[in-house]
Amino acid sequence: MTPLDTAAESWQGKNILITGGAGFIGSTLALRLVGLGGRVTVIDSLVPEYGGNLFNLQECEGQIRINYSDIRDTFSLKPLLTGVDYLFNLAGQTSHMDSMSDPHTDLNINCAAQLNLLETCRRINPTIRIVFASTRQIYGRPHYLPVDENHPISPVDINGIHKYAAEQYYRLYHDLYGIRSCILRLTNTIGPRMRIKDARQTFVGIWIKRLLEGDPIEVWGGEQLRDFNDVEDVINALLTAAWDERTYGHVFNLGSEKRISLRELAESMISLHGTGDLVIKDYPEDRRKIDIGDYYSSHDKFTGMTGWSPRIPLDQTLERTIAFYALNQRHYV
Repeated sequence: MTPLDTAAESWQGKNILITGGAGFIGSTLALRLVGLGGRVTVIDSLVPEYGGNLFNLQECEGQIRINYSDIRDTFSLKPLLTGVDYLFNLAGQTSHMDSMSDPHTDLNINCAAQLNLLETCRRINPTIRIVFASTRQIYGRPHYLPVDENHPISPVDINGIHKYAAEQYYRLYHDLYGIRSCILRLTNTIGPRMRIKDARQTFVGIWIKRLLEGDPIEVWGGEQLRDFNDVEDVINALLTAAWDERTYGHVFNLGSEKRISLRELAESMISLHGTGDLVIKDYPEDRRKIDIGDYYSSHDKFTGMTGWSPRIPLDQTLERTIAFYALNQRHYV
């Protein structure tokens, strides 16, 4: 069985905390869990440079408790973590370029705050179940494809180093203290509610903004291969990882069977929108240094253990996402 088969039994009445809960993935998860009968609290600092947006939670207004705090604030975490059954830890600094220009902020959010959170759980709620969202960026430039969990770890930027360090905290606290946690290394996640005003969260967001505003999509390089997950498939993975006790203490890649070049992705978006143009440009020098080339993940380990697999075709994701922003663009730019 999966958590989708036993939704009411698994989540009804459970106390659930989501860090980064007003952001893209966090808000989508919060809305799903409210529909499944969970008692949901979200934490979000709403720092403008990150992905938090209260419009993301509007359709469940009054059904979700929102706490405007920062995971770096240990004092505020203590009462929020008390009595929580499940913690989905999605808060983080996601911009690779920002991590290079401001490494200490990235360190505080993606490392120190994670250690403080785990230590707080150990002291006041050691039976909590945690899913930590990590990133494919920790692998760096692939030695082989698809990348599996045995691939060497060799980050090409500060963000990747800090996310991997945080993973090690989770591994250690599981092994030494029995904190039930697992780690999902996400690939490119796209869908409604993602940040589109800039490329801090995903380059697809800024592509959609340019498409809707009638500007050409700027594609750097163009032939690099990528894989993409629909945010709803990622939500299914998060719920599965939290519900299935076999996942605790493990790290898993997500990913997709479909691989597509950046140029083909832009062309597909233009075709689905019905109008638009693209321009191929060389990589800017500062970004070329941390470009990883072709990348796509193997999700065989997670699929083999839990039965999860991505279900939503990329074209369907793109069509739904473009339509969402055509209707709601003013809330995101």
